Amino acid sequence: MFAQRFFMPTKNQDLHGMVPDHSGVVLLLIDVINDLEWPDADKLLPFALPMAQRIRDLKERVTQGNIPTIYVNDNFGQWRSDARALIKHCLADDVRGQPIVELLQPDKDDYFVLKPKHSGFFSTNLDILLDYLGAKTLILTGMAGDVCVLFTANDAYMRDFQIFVPRDCLASNTQAANENALALMNRVLKADIRPSTELDLNDLKHQAENEDASKIKSDSPEMAMH
Repeated sequence: MFAQRFFMPTKNQDLHGMVPDHSGVVLLLIDVINDLEWPDADKLLPFALPMAQRIRDLKERVTQGNIPTIYVNDNFGQWRSDARALIKHCLADDVRGQPIVELLQPDKDDYFVLKPKHSGFFSTNLDILLDYLGAKTLILTGMAGDVCVLFTANDAYMRDFQIFVPRDCLASNTQAANENALALMNRVLKADIRPSTELDLNDLKHQAENEDASKIKSDSPEMAMH
């Protein structure tokens, strides 16, 4: 498993307008690069397309706010697959998921992590990448809401991330399944499920920065003496 960036990461202090290599807030797009050529995917498609349009709008705001985006995507059992090959397949092979991938193609400075199972954290280097970025808050989007997004949110909660799962940026095979997953994440994982249009990204960044500052202060030798 690997994290691929369409612009290779270095610890740059001046990225000339590109997404920084340090951010307390990170957007995750889960399984959106997807051909949808599997059983029951026809049930998901009517929910996935409007989801993709709303994620695209959110991603544009995230990019303008200098917040990194990580695509966390299933490898569909293809252990030799890579991000570019997967994107090319979804765009060129007349697959069901093509319109979604057209809307949500990665930009050159986005990150891409391939996962073998439901959770984005299982047997991947997502943990390392998030630590590298200094992430404290995760905005989870994608599909399916009641499977891979839920599993990833659970593992994020176990790692003490603050979790946002915008209810309009999630899709499952049925509306009921989606609502049940959202309710569970809200109740058990303490996820904020307000719509993406109500997210104040500057406020999220400010909160994450304050958390960073508080941790540095509490870990300092001076504080340890008191």
